[in-house]
Formats: sequence, structure tokens, C-alpha cells
Amino acid sequence: MKTKRADSNKSGPVTLARVAKLAGVSPSTVSRILNGTAVVSEEKRKSIDEAIAKLGFIPNPVARGLAGGRTLSIGVVTQAIDSPFYGPALRGIEDELDSAGYSPLFVSAHWDPVSEARCIDVLRSRRVDGLIVLNGSLSDQALKATAKHLPIVVTGRAIKGPGLFALNFDNYTGGLLATEHLVALGHRRIAFITGDAAHPDANERFRGYTDALKKAGIAFDPQLVMPGDYQVITGQQATEKLLSSRRKFTALFAANDQMAYGAALCLHRKGLRIPQDVSLIGFDDLSHSLYAAPPLSTIHQPAYELGRLTASSILQMLAGNKPTSVMPGPELIVRDSTAKA
Repeated sequence: MKTKRADSNKSGPVTLARVAKLAGVSPSTVSRILNGTAVVSEEKRKSIDEAIAKLGFIPNPVARGLAGGRTLSIGVVTQAIDSPFYGPALRGIEDELDSAGYSPLFVSAHWDPVSEARCIDVLRSRRVDGLIVLNGSLSDQALKATAKHLPIVVTGRAIKGPGLFALNFDNYTGGLLATEHLVALGHRRIAFITGDAAHPDANERFRGYTDALKKAGIAFDPQLVMPGDYQVITGQQATEKLLSSRRKFTALFAANDQMAYGAALCLHRKGLRIPQDVSLIGFDDLSHSLYAAPPLSTIHQPAYELGRLTASSILQMLAGNKPTSVMPGPELIVRDSTAKA
């Protein structure tokens, strides 16, 4: 005679009702435990955990979220998902959200305001609960308009408004520290490769550079400043222009590490040694900078921590609280690429 199969072996989808039946509780109790809103005995919680494990039940985060008016997802607008700087920041976002039961949806805008607006529209259509915008080129007005509909955490700029929280790194002090380090080594002819002038962080780094020169009594020479856009190739091209101009310089400050890599390649190809002929310093402290030849002096900007703090801030906003996150200050990292003039 055939016996009735156990509930755990029934075919078909494993539902919340089946978990409740096996655990001997109501479906609403299971639901409230999964949502973290139930207060039950340890024995009852254990029976539910055992039922979930036995049945192989996987909670549906969308269904759980919709029950509470949320999708448990956060839209994240980055500029380049393959960026060596943004990569660690995205990992920080992912780790922080995962621990709270949220999932990130990543999109890249490629420093284009039209693409950025489209990315935000796509994320809103997915009913994300909030947005994280890493730097970007969308106007403050556009962000404020979007913040009327869902909370936004933005980095790389100072902006205030309802539903908005800005988490900004002190790029000015970072630019000041880098330049002061070169000045302390005796350098007076210090060249600079800028970031994109459309980015507030690039302008702040440049302001730190010029103010450090002024404090040291060094005349600003605009011919020692070359434009870049944070990409390796522009660091190489800017350094080639500096060398072709015949303007003498003993030190070079690139507004980010990627451009410093390009500058180092150009100097190497021109037969110039780092730091014997030209001291070189970058900004960001990318993971590869420690392994450059020679290891690159730079300004440490904690990318992973930036990501973690943006995620923590959006979660605080969703909980109805004012974010309290503060970015760590810039730190000078001295390695082998800078030396006395």
C-alpha cells in the first residue's frame, strides 16, 4: 500500500503556505518573521527556519517589498561600471544593501546628462525605493525634481533639498595636501593635469593646487597646467604637451591616479626617470597604484567606504531618519614616485 508523501517532497512551487503548514503556524506569522516585524518564541522561530531549510523555500523580495509598499531595491547610477575607482564603491554599496535585505540595480551614464536622465527614468520604472547617484553631470535642478518622488543620495557635489542628501569628499584639501607635499620636497616648478572642468571635484582639486602654490609664495604659471578628463590617455597626452612646450618642471600632480599612469608612461618613453627627473603624484589611491613602477604617491580617497556610506545613507532616509554619514578626510600617501628636487 502506498503511503502519502511528506509535504516537503510535493511537486510544484514551494510557497509560504507550505512553509507555514510544515512549521505549524499561520502564513501571516511566517510573513511577519521574514519581514522582521514578528515577535515570536525562539521555539516557533526555529520551527519556521527548519521548515524553510527542509522545503528549500526562497523568499521573494519583490513580493515581500510590495506587501510593505516597497521593492527592496535601490537604483545606482554610476558613470563607468568598469572604472577602477567606481568598482570598489559599487562593492561597498552592494555589501551594505545586502546586509539590510536590499538589492542594488546598477546602470552607467558615461558622464552624459542625457544618458543619466534616461538611466534614472529606467530605474524609476523599475519602482526602486531610492536612488544613489555617484557624481554625474545631471543638473542640481533635475536631481531636486526627481527627489520629490523618491529619496536620492548623491556624491561629488554639495546640494541640499527635500529628499536629497549629498555625501562629498574634501577634494580641495586633497589637492592642497598633494601640492604641499611637492613644495615640502623643494619643488617650485610644479605642473598640473586637471580633471574635467565640468566636474566639481576636479575644480576643487585644482583650487587646492593653486592655493598651495600661493601659500608657498610660488607664482602660478598657467602654461604648466594641462587639461585632462580623468582617463589614462589624457594623462599621457597632457604630459606630452607639457614636454613639447619646453616649460621646465620638476614635479607633476595629476588630478587622479589614472592620468598619473598615463603621465608615467609618457615620461618613461621620453627617457625621464621618476622621481629622479620628475616627481609624480596622483589622486584617489587606486589599488594598482601601490604596484606601479615606481609605486605612486597619491591622495587616498576611500572608494569602498564611499559606497558603503551612500548605501547606509539611503537606508537611513528610507527609515525616515536624517542621514548622519560623513566621509573620512583625504590622506596623503607617500610612496616612491616623489623625492626631493
